[in-house]
Amino acid sequence: MSARKCAECGEVHLAGANGAIYCCGTLLRSVQMSGMFNDSKHFVDMPARFLPDRILADWKMFCACKKNESNLKNLTNFVENHFDSPGSEMEYWSPPDWRSEPAYMAKIKDPELKKFASALNQIWKQLGRHMKDCVRTNPLMYSLVYVPNPVIVPGGRFVEFYYWDTYWIVRGLLHSGMIQTARGMIDNFLYIVSQYKFVPNGGRIYYWGRSQPPLLVPMVKTYVDMTKDQKYAVQVLPILEMEMDNFLKNHEVQVKGRTMYTYRDKSSGPRPEAYREDVTSASGFVTDEEKEEHFSHLKAACESGMDFSSRWFVSPSGNNVGTLANIKTTWIVPVDLNCILFPGSLIKAITAVLWNKERGVWFDYDLKNKVPRDYFVVTNLSPLWARAYPINDADKITESVMAYVEQNKLDSFPGGVPHTLSNTGEQWDYPNVWPPMMHMLIEGLNNLGTPPAKELSLQWRDRWVRSNYEAFKQTGFMYEK
Repeated sequence: MSARKCAECGEVHLAGANGAIYCCGTLLRSVQMSGMFNDSKHFVDMPARFLPDRILADWKMFCACKKNESNLKNLTNFVENHFDSPGSEMEYWSPPDWRSEPAYMAKIKDPELKKFASALNQIWKQLGRHMKDCVRTNPLMYSLVYVPNPVIVPGGRFVEFYYWDTYWIVRGLLHSGMIQTARGMIDNFLYIVSQYKFVPNGGRIYYWGRSQPPLLVPMVKTYVDMTKDQKYAVQVLPILEMEMDNFLKNHEVQVKGRTMYTYRDKSSGPRPEAYREDVTSASGFVTDEEKEEHFSHLKAACESGMDFSSRWFVSPSGNNVGTLANIKTTWIVPVDLNCILFPGSLIKAITAVLWNKERGVWFDYDLKNKVPRDYFVVTNLSPLWARAYPINDADKITESVMAYVEQNKLDSFPGGVPHTLSNTGEQWDYPNVWPPMMHMLIEGLNNLGTPPAKELSLQWRDRWVRSNYEAFKQTGFMYEK
């Protein structure tokens, strides 16, 4: 895959001439606003039958015929004649390094939990995908971003890689002894960074304007820690530095005289994969400028991986009460992102700007209103997971964190800790509990190393495993949240 210029902005990035089909333009708008497909992602995942120039020329002729105006049947025929079904460019792939009994299975004494672990281990074989060679040889006919190695996908409607999902997928693969598959997925990201200097939100060209929490360095660290392949770490270091330098440059803001970082997206317009939904949520705004700002906040929330949540709502009065119309993601300096980026002097900035002495935890910071956001979010405790805190203060921090847990009754939930305590109907709000956030909490408390924190970490670990086991036993499914 060679770097190519985007038909929309002229910049070199993921989208080339196919950007005029999958990222912007009248064809995209007409199909997405027609309601042809229930899921807006369906159209932008459809492989093209012809090169973009041919499709756009045919589209121009289609639009010139007045009988085609607002004619859904004719528009549907156009799409069916020019595109194939989503997923037809992918093949199922069974990882060759899959093991029926990974080493960790021997450590599980409970026979029912061992059956549970064995059933989950089987799922690896269902989630493997390999791109057909046509994606490599004719990239302009697909929205899929070509990578050379097979991938493990999240599943469901998501049949491509996603950046921050892959961090936890790689950890799972490594713990399952699937070193080759994990290495291949990391190498895919290094392949993309070497050309574009970043890893996109997911493996589609319409994600060209944003990344996700930059977890490639932690992925490589986890791989090296488990394989002891120090040579690999040295070999890939220049590419890791390239990604990090590019991310820092494109996300920095000044807060109280310190350089910190926010989520953002540099594309324009609604999200192609959620076009109709974004246009609807922006309908209350009057000017094009207001709508464009709204789209940018929506896409920045997607870069966080936490789309959507009251965490990103800023009402006219400055609190977190509202709807998607109140989303202001780029106004907010997020604790988790700055922790991921914390090496060097940034730990001082995290403490100076995000640590709240009165409450004894870290809070996101509202740049617009210049105030900390005192609302519970799991990521308020993410510095523990990232070890982005003064290690010598572990006892003091343990005391304040345990008090915060008690104040918010976080130990009272029967399954796990909800991402927030605000019940808005958004998927990253109460009552939903997310596995990455539980990992963040459990490992973070364990990192503190104090007896109370380690005890709570073990309690939450066991409760989380048991609650997932019960759900799996009753339904046969392992749920996303």
